[in-house]
Amino acid sequence: MLAVIEEKKCVGCGLCANVVPDLFEVKDKKAIVIIDMIPSELEEIAQEAKDSCPVEAIMIS
Repeated sequence: MLAVIEEKKCVGCGLCANVVPDLFEVKDKKAIVIIDMIPSELEEIAQEAKDSCPVEAIMIS
């Protein structure tokens, strides 16, 4: 699975980085994905971060 942040939508709230710090971080007031492929052990929590994003800026496929 891959995670992508839509930069134009992201408001840099940091919720995703708080939920999954091994996958997301906030840099220059925008969230970024810090690993290319989501490890299987993080898939469920990554989906939780996506569902929690207040501006729906996270896509997981």
